[in-house]
Amino acid sequence: MSKLAEIEALLFVAGEEGITARQIADILSLPSTGVVQSLDKLSQKYQNDEETSLCLMETASHYKLVTKADYATVLHDYSKTPMNQSLSRAALETLSIIAYKQPITRVEIDDIRGVNSSGAIAKLLSFDLIREDGKKEVLGRPNLYVTTDYFLDYMGVNHLEELPKVEDIELDPVEGQLFSERTEELDEN
Repeated sequence: MSKLAEIEALLFVAGEEGITARQIADILSLPSTGVVQSLDKLSQKYQNDEETSLCLMETASHYKLVTKADYATVLHDYSKTPMNQSLSRAALETLSIIAYKQPITRVEIDDIRGVNSSGAIAKLLSFDLIREDGKKEVLGRPNLYVTTDYFLDYMGVNHLEELPKVEDIELDPVEGQLFSERTEELDEN
């Protein structure tokens, strides 16, 4: 039995949660550097093999087997995720604000959006895209919200710094001006 095949088996069993290089090293009694090299080798193997739909993805320091982007259309009809159907514009706006301004309170989100965000926050919490991360040390001690590792996985990034820069996102001129004004006001307070 090859070590590469054992690593592949662990990745398969880990499923969508993935597994860290450290966990693989501990389970297989291998040095971490060797595991990382093996993961790179496995990634190249999948990338170069046109006969497989799999690829290796790293998000939030976890490795997992996923399908190649080329197969998105084949899988689209088979698995329409409730996430794509259920996140309203309000929830997406709220998620974007949290991603770029975290940690942030509901009141601060409301100030940016100009409307109450309680429902959107509840939905994002239920989808595990955001979580409470303590309390802000102000009167009333409101909850602070941040994104989760699942959010990183959902977005396909390892770190928040990999998200597009706000300046690079094409917004309607009115929306862009409104977002800038409201976030500047929030930064000043």
